[in-house]
Amino acid sequence: MLEFSHKPVMLEECMQGLALKEGGLWFDGTVGGGGHSYEILKRTSPSGKLIATDLDDEAIAASNKRLSEFEGRYTIYKSNYKDFERVFEAAGVDKIDGAILDFGISSHQIDDEERGFSYKMADAPLDMRMDRSSGLTAEKILNTYSEDKLAWILKAYGEETFARQIARNIVKYRADKPLQTSGELSEIIRKSIPAKFRYGAPCERKSYQALRIEVNGELDGLYELVVSLTKRLKKGGRIVILTFQSLEDRIVKEAFREMEQPCTCPSSFPVCVCGKKPEIKIVTKKPITASEKELLENSRSKCAKLRIAEKI
Repeated sequence: MLEFSHKPVMLEECMQGLALKEGGLWFDGTVGGGGHSYEILKRTSPSGKLIATDLDDEAIAASNKRLSEFEGRYTIYKSNYKDFERVFEAAGVDKIDGAILDFGISSHQIDDEERGFSYKMADAPLDMRMDRSSGLTAEKILNTYSEDKLAWILKAYGEETFARQIARNIVKYRADKPLQTSGELSEIIRKSIPAKFRYGAPCERKSYQALRIEVNGELDGLYELVVSLTKRLKKGGRIVILTFQSLEDRIVKEAFREMEQPCTCPSSFPVCVCGKKPEIKIVTKKPITASEKELLENSRSKCAKLRIAEKI
């Protein structure tokens, strides 16, 4: 088993975005290897406290090891960040000073062949689960979903132009034998895409993204999560969200915009009857992206977008 390792993307930008202060209570919904959590605890010493969540047992173990010097100041729950309400209730928490969500898949998960997240590993099992105790795997999806459902997933979650061709060829392949490895899947994808469209970014990337989103339900309830978590901030508290694909970024952008918007009454109304008031100030009118230096040092920061909002 690989040692868990992950280099946080835009670490300094995230810490600046949180507007950290001494003390306070902070939430890291996607603790991963503990990189962001470590910096939060270090920079809010000696009384800052942290609540964190993750579904990956290996990530939780690695984070507990990394954060051990801050014993008594943090608690990590095995939970989906979307279930933060239950976690906060268990922790006796009402309002928080800041929250960070990093939706990127960790370097460890990509590099661990047993996890099946990477199209670069020919013999990897088709797993892709963040929580390895859950039932749904990419293999089950590929071998049981209908052609129409597969095509929809690839188009909706991967924005794959050739979704129908790929889905059709998956169904043809599994008629003879079930798909079991990433190598089999990658070959089907490459053969389904016309040669002139195979250049540039790896042609498998979109399909793997789509399957990972379906396996883990990554977009389900995401808009509601952003809104409800932001409402738990204290006045002046910040929420910092890192996304790595356009679907997530669009949802975060729309949620922030809706919370910042004041009266929604039609312009023909002489007075406001909706009573809606802005709940946040968007700090990043355009998302922050990785610096040239970071892009050279960490290629996985290329797709990252950082959005920040402040409770008012």
